[in-house]
This record gives sequence, C-alpha cells and structure tokens, in this order.
Amino acid sequence: MGETLQMKDDIQKILKKQKCIALLAPSFIAEFDYPEIIISLKKLGFSKVTELTFGAKMVNREYHKILNENKFFISTACPGITYFIEANYPQYKNNLVKVDSPMIATAKICKKNFPKYKRIFISPCSFKKQEAESSKYIDYVIDYQQLKQLFIKNKISNKKTPNGKIEAFDCLYNDYTKIYPVAGGLSKTAHLKGVLKKNEIKIIDGVDKVKKYLDNYAKHPDKRIRFLDINFCAGGCLGGPFISKNKTLSEKTRRIQNYMKFSKEASIKEKNKGWIKKAEGISFKK
Repeated sequence: MGETLQMKDDIQKILKKQKCIALLAPSFIAEFDYPEIIISLKKLGFSKVTELTFGAKMVNREYHKILNENKFFISTACPGITYFIEANYPQYKNNLVKVDSPMIATAKICKKNFPKYKRIFISPCSFKKQEAESSKYIDYVIDYQQLKQLFIKNKISNKKTPNGKIEAFDCLYNDYTKIYPVAGGLSKTAHLKGVLKKNEIKIIDGVDKVKKYLDNYAKHPDKRIRFLDINFCAGGCLGGPFISKNKTLSEKTRRIQNYMKFSKEASIKEKNKGWIKKAEGISFKK
C-alpha cells in the first residue's frame, strides 16, 4: 500500500537509500515550470521522472472499447467522483467505468518496466492521495505543497533558467493527453469519434454541479447522454486543493496549452516515449 510521507525529511531518506521514480500528475504545470521541474526533482534525488500521460493514453484505449456498449457510463479517472458516487448515488455504481485511473495505470507500467524502482506519486489532490495510499502499485505519495517545502528546504529553484536547458521526461511520456487535467480532458483525448456523438457526452466539473445533474437525472433521465465525463473539482484537476489559488483558471489552462506547445517543439528522445509494447500484458481494468 502507498504511504503518505507526512514529514519533509522522510522522502529524502528514501531517495538516498533507493532508486525512485517520480510519477508526476500532468496538472503540475499549474504549479511548477517545465522543464525546470524535472531538473529540480533530479536535484532532490529522484533517479527518473515521468508524468501520467502515457497511463492516460492506456486508460483512453480502455474507454474507447467500453463506450462502444449501448449503456450510460460515468468516468472514473477522478477518484473523488468515484468515492462521491459510491457514497451518495449507489444506484449509479454499476455505471462507473471499471478502468484504472491514469495514476494507477502509470504505476502498473512503471512496476513492469522499472521493477527495482520505488514509485512515488506527486499529487495535486487529497482524493488522489487517498487512492495512492490504498494501492499496492504506489509506494509513497506526497502532494504539491509538500514538494514545494522540500524544494525550499534544499534551496532548489523551480524558476525559469536563463540558459533554457531542456530536460525531457525519462520515460513513458505522451503528447496529446497532457490536457487531461482540464475539465473534459478525457473525452477530448480518447478519440471517441465513431464511438459517441458530441451530444451524447456531458462534461461537468465541480461536485455541486455534478450533484445537481444527478439529482435531476434521477427524476428526468436524459436518454441522449451516454457518457458523463466529470470531475470533483471545478476546473478539473487544475482546481485541485494542493494547487495554489494565486492563478485564475484561465491562466492555468493557458499554462497547459503553452506547455503542450513547448514540449512538442522540444527535442525529446524517441526511446523515452511511451510505446504500447511497454504496457503489453497489463490489465487496466478494475
């Protein structure tokens, strides 16, 4: 089971003793600069750094198969939504998509490809921390604010460097799923054309809006909707509780867009990319 590292010194003891891979949620760009975040994590002691984008791609592939069924489905990429529905709307438990979150999918892939590395998830969200803590695929979890404290303690700067050094993720990256943290990111990247029509997908971000929709749906079900792509936080993962509130949602979204553009233009070694063969033999179903 994953273990929350409550003390700032805990993670440094682990990093000194063992090889560790950082699993970085793609919403990181709302809080940290790229590619400086990779350099900073390496300075802290991580041997490898990856983001969850390849795991998100594999999750999308599973959704693509499942959504072919003529049934009403609810996304489960956001663990907060899964917990909320299980607790408050048990009548819809069977509508929850039985597929791993991108975090768990990425952790499974890392366990297969880097079995000697400890997997440490860096989280924007208390629900993702809860999910990580209950998973046998995650060894440890810290959140963005704890990471910032570690950088401060060790005098590691995440600010833009004047020399513009490019540092690529070590492994398992994917380009188009970088927008996963944005509300509707799953349905926007799952290539659902031919599977679902646009008017069959409903995107909702924010638990109050989700509650209002499900309450109304129970009384007046909209038979046109076949897939709810929903997030617990307003703004999707960009609204996570461990992300600072000193930027507007539009500013955070713009950072995602700029990050995608920059990373596509940057020189990234092909061997670091997430190829499908890296995930062969792994089940991503719950």
